[in-house]
Amino acid sequence: MNKGLEGVVAAETRLSMVDGERGELVIAGYPVDELAPHATFEEVVWLLWNGDLPDEESLERFRSELAVRRAIAPATLELLRECAKADLDAMDALRMAAGTISLTAHGDEQLALVAQFPTIVAAYWRLLHDRPPITPNPTLPHAANFLYMLRGAPPPAAEVRALETYLNTVVDHGLNASTFTARVITSTGSDLVSAITGAIGALKGPLHGGAPGPALNMVFEIGDVSRAEEVLRRKIESGERLMGFGHRVYKVRDPRASVLSDAAERMFAEGGDRHLYELARGVERIALRLLEEYKPGRRLQTNVEFYTALVLHGIGIEVPLFTPTFAISRVAGWIAHCLEQRRENRLIRPQSVYVGDYRTSKIR
Repeated sequence: MNKGLEGVVAAETRLSMVDGERGELVIAGYPVDELAPHATFEEVVWLLWNGDLPDEESLERFRSELAVRRAIAPATLELLRECAKADLDAMDALRMAAGTISLTAHGDEQLALVAQFPTIVAAYWRLLHDRPPITPNPTLPHAANFLYMLRGAPPPAAEVRALETYLNTVVDHGLNASTFTARVITSTGSDLVSAITGAIGALKGPLHGGAPGPALNMVFEIGDVSRAEEVLRRKIESGERLMGFGHRVYKVRDPRASVLSDAAERMFAEGGDRHLYELARGVERIALRLLEEYKPGRRLQTNVEFYTALVLHGIGIEVPLFTPTFAISRVAGWIAHCLEQRRENRLIRPQSVYVGDYRTSKIR
């Protein structure tokens, strides 16, 4: 029996290929290190949904179709106000608000979901901090508009590029827990909004979407490279996990970590806290050496969370928004998997092995 379905092939897909032994991630035919740093997010969404990159005319039309669907329903906004009054986690607010997207989707849920996720996240964050939500700007691209709605001012180009690189890097990653959830719900014949809402619930779990914040906290705790070895040795010897290192699939360095490391270097070169970038690189170097010393052969390498934290912090996105920002990207991948599941659907219904008792009934 394969606990957690590990090693079980449950679907065929053309959307992404993850090779944990070689440290490769291919998104719809393109290596992530070639696609993510150069494409716009709209191009990557089109690629996943249509199988190839768009021409200029198709891309411009697609951008416009997303932009005009960014506004959320008044009922959604009121729900977010109530969530803010209750001081709910941002992922809880996103989960509840996602279910209301049907109010404005008008039969085109896939565009509405991608378009409205940034609006929901930005509006909730501002409401949570007693600031009025900002109306989406239809003239700005997807990533830039998200930062605009958070801040109320057009963001610097370097930050937009870093965010787009991040969104492109995490848009799809094989049959992970949230993607599998979306495909299972879709396989029942249910609607797209239900599938995506279920996927959000899976992503909220800390074993799937909750590690970037702690990875950044560890870097802040160390504070200076001169303290890194002392702090990291203490953590390892006490049995504490080093956040941002090790991955269920990758046995070499996570290719997404490499893409985001480069993105962070470019962004911090143009402004921001360069000391933080150098600190993170130093912590990474020492952590890898100590992990090999204490846990030889375990192949615990840098994963995506380590540099996700650095990039998002450098952009000015706060830790409670790390996972919702991930969802702003991954919703496009979830939708692509739902569409793929629909095309050759079969109800996903694995078996279980009964390990309980067999009893003689005393009921008469």
